[in-house]
Amino acid sequence: MAHRNANQVDGGRPLRVDTERTVRNILAAAEKTLRRNPAATMEQIAEAAGVARTTVHRRFTSREALISALTAWATEQFHAAVVAAHPETTPPLVALYQVTANVLRVKVGWAFAMDRAPSADPGVVHVHADVLARCDQLFARAQAAGVFRPDVDLAWARRCYYALIHEASQDRDEADSDTDALATLVVDTLLRGIGAGPNPLQSH
Repeated sequence: MAHRNANQVDGGRPLRVDTERTVRNILAAAEKTLRRNPAATMEQIAEAAGVARTTVHRRFTSREALISALTAWATEQFHAAVVAAHPETTPPLVALYQVTANVLRVKVGWAFAMDRAPSADPGVVHVHADVLARCDQLFARAQAAGVFRPDVDLAWARRCYYALIHEASQDRDEADSDTDALATLVVDTLLRGIGAGPNPLQSH
């Protein structure tokens, strides 16, 4: 299946500005509606978007097509959030915090779409592969700069980091979530852990 984004309809044709605005409004309404009720119908999504049911069906041929477009749109926001932090040039510690804060905003704001099972859409797969590569590059820079210990297994560190971001974003309400505070918590936990005093494993 070809990768679609919010600037395309199911057939892949570019959208006019007014149509693009309608599609994004439908996607935003779908995210909020499906987050509350994952079994919500196209009719309920149309009502939440303030448009006619026929308008939603004209833009998306099926409920699954709508959810696929929602996933693709959220994935684009996820990628843009990482790129906006300039992790390849910003000082590693600053970049680590900024990437975390940016990603948490997307994961909290687009929770339903971001928590879906991995998509087979080549565009979505490519985005996640690119984000993974950028993360690995940032972690290597952080280790070289002394932010991480020289003996840290960077693949394991990245897996822990992903897990922390996932847990920090769970069951959050976008309006009530302080993503900057959550980012600080994630980075602090990654860098300092939760133990007190010297490492007991190194004392034996």
